[in-house]
Amino acid sequence: MAESSRPQPYQPGAVSLFFVAKAGVFATAFWIWLLVLVLRTEAATGAHLLAATGAITTTLVTVVLGARVALQRNAAVRHAEMKKLLVDISWNAFAAAGNAESGGQVVPFPTGSGDGDWAAQRAGGERVSALDRGAGTRDRSSNGDRRR
Repeated sequence: MAESSRPQPYQPGAVSLFFVAKAGVFATAFWIWLLVLVLRTEAATGAHLLAATGAITTTLVTVVLGARVALQRNAAVRHAEMKKLLVDISWNAFAAAGNAESGGQVVPFPTGSGDGDWAAQRAGGERVSALDRGAGTRDRSSNGDRRR
């Protein structure tokens, strides 16, 4: 099968994955450091607090960056599918309009009259002012039950 000449959709690349992996390595290092501190010492010190804070923070950063990469990847796939669908729809509409003379079940796009003919099709008595359209139809009761 020949390679497609279409450009490939944007996918989050190596740079985004690098930052996720880097944050994961830092999180792992902080958790290991915290584990070593807990196993070697009896009392909690400032180092324990620093290791715990670093472990929690880098773990959260890893999760947020990973979720961002996953959402970008899913959005890129949906965007590519939508573009392909729009191209298919427009191509099918173009092909169907070309085959409209053959008597198929296709309704061709209107090509004749412009906007100026619409006013001539209406009778003069049908025109209603924008101010008069809803004058008699609104309920102006003052019961106060329905306020926005």
